Amino acid sequence: MSEQMPPCPKCQSEYVYQDQSLFICPECAYEWNPSEPEVDEDAIILKDAVGNLLAEGDKVTVVKDLKVKGSSQVIKVGTKATIKRIVEGDHDIDCKVDGAGDMMLKSKVVKKA
Repeated sequence: MSEQMPPCPKCQSEYVYQDQSLFICPECAYEWNPSEPEVDEDAIILKDAVGNLLAEGDKVTVVKDLKVKGSSQVIKVGTKATIKRIVEGDHDIDCKVDGAGDMMLKSKVVKKA
């Protein structure tokens, strides 16, 4: 009798198989090592204005004109930015905005490029 394999952590498929030290799901192609610690469940999950998941390093574009606080500068629709890090709070993405430099933005005013 063969050992019972755990279900896939991504798609819950029961058709998982083992290849050396890795478990592999043939349905979603997810691979994991059962001896490594689980992924941090407390990680911040952020979505953009249209519902796409955002991650550090993603390229985004601004979806509406934004006034820069303490300045007369305006960031126009379509301006590109790169997410440097994701933080908790009202302005939840720290990014580098083309032509404006580093600043904090709200995830609801950007969409993934």
